Amino acid sequence: MKLSEIKNHLSTATGVNFQLPNGTFVPEHFHVTEVGIIQKNFIDCGGTVRNEKVANFQLWNANDTDHRLKPQKLINIILLSEKVLGMEDLEVEVEYQSDTIGKYGIDYNGKDFVLLSKQTDCLAKENCGVPSDKKKVSLSDLTTEKEACCTPGNGKCC
Repeated sequence: MKLSEIKNHLSTATGVNFQLPNGTFVPEHFHVTEVGIIQKNFIDCGGTVRNEKVANFQLWNANDTDHRLKPQKLINIILLSEKVLGMEDLEVEVEYQSDTIGKYGIDYNGKDFVLLSKQTDCLAKENCGVPSDKKKVSLSDLTTEKEACCTPGNGKCC
């Protein structure tokens, strides 16, 4: 989800809630401690140089259980980040502390922001010897054009 989509959802939201992939919610007294740009320049295992850039929100829980982040306050934080950092309309990644810092994608279900699990992947499978997923087909579905026109009883043969 892009930054503009988050601002759009916040403009009509009555609250700011983040649901974790396991269905539980980030405690409602969380803080957004960072809004920034994360840029990653790297070379993949196939030798291709890659550049990624995302907007990043860092969520943090404190012991001030009376704290509640309002939608307009988060919009203001985003607007300030766009102005000061020159932040583009980037895809958003959310960091949240669990056993270690977790990185999540983000979606919106009409009421709450939903954090999506992210997975590692090989970006150069063809260069690493990783077999591609093969399409499974039934042998009975494999007919050539010649077989189709030379079927006994169809009145013609190619």
